[in-house]
Amino acid sequence: MAKAATELETERLNFRMLRESDFPTYEKWCANIEVMRYLGGKTLDTVQAWRHLAALVGHWAFRGYGYYAVEEKSTGNLIGRTGFTDQIGWPGFELGWTIAPEYQGRGYATEAARMLLRYAFDVLDRPHVISLIHPDNTPSRKVAEKLGEKIEGETEIMTMPVLIYGISRP
Repeated sequence: MAKAATELETERLNFRMLRESDFPTYEKWCANIEVMRYLGGKTLDTVQAWRHLAALVGHWAFRGYGYYAVEEKSTGNLIGRTGFTDQIGWPGFELGWTIAPEYQGRGYATEAARMLLRYAFDVLDRPHVISLIHPDNTPSRKVAEKLGEKIEGETEIMTMPVLIYGISRP
């Protein structure tokens, strides 16, 4: 299985490995219900946020791919996380995205997800990619639809209902 590059870029964004110095920002996101509303439905305390960040980093060690820190090129600011997961018990190889509220509405999620979807097909040789999205998360549903993903079913992840959007390699 191909391993993902640890650094990628688009026109406006840099993608890199998450690192310990990201934790203060990551902790703020995890304490913000606007960020966490569709990512488990509850905020995380400091210990839970640390463990979650560590799990994202650890996914790379087990699978050779995972979530990237997303930086805005023009400012260098950490604005979100996006990438891949396919952990034990997951319904498939997932492409996910989270952009901090103050950076939403600028097309960053679509830009990041479009590049990573191509990367999943062309470099990681994935035949099918899914995105798990809460039914009420209209902005993320729109991103999935812009990618050409279609609803393939529903499931529950960590007690939260999600729609399974998916797309096969052309």
